[in-house]
Amino acid sequence: QVQLVESGGGLVQAGGSLRVSCAASGRTFNNYVMGWFRRAPGKEREFVAGISWSGGRTKYSDSVKGRFTISRDNAKNTVFLQMNSLKPEDTADYYCVADLHSSLIITTDQYEYDYWGQGTQVTVSS
Repeated sequence: QVQLVESGGGLVQAGGSLRVSCAASGRTFNNYVMGWFRRAPGKEREFVAGISWSGGRTKYSDSVKGRFTISRDNAKNTVFLQMNSLKPEDTADYYCVADLHSSLIITTDQYEYDYWGQGTQVTVSS
């Protein structure tokens, strides 16, 4: 069974840091773009960050650029999102995604992603 399983979410104060992880199982995603989306309460799901198969190319939304860093460890079939200088508006469920149609091009279109994790909750208190 193919799965993306997120972990590492939780409650943190504004200005703090958190790292969420995504472990893939059931198949390898090493050759494909992976990324993170989030959905805040009452809002639409939005792209956060994406990374190419080798990690050599990344893309971030303007709202997190300079504060979040996406990385991957292909040997462990795992993707990470390091979140620094967190703000209350970062509060959301964070979802790991995989795009089996691309190794290099990172799309922000959620409908282009083939696999989704179940999500991990991140809450930033003011």
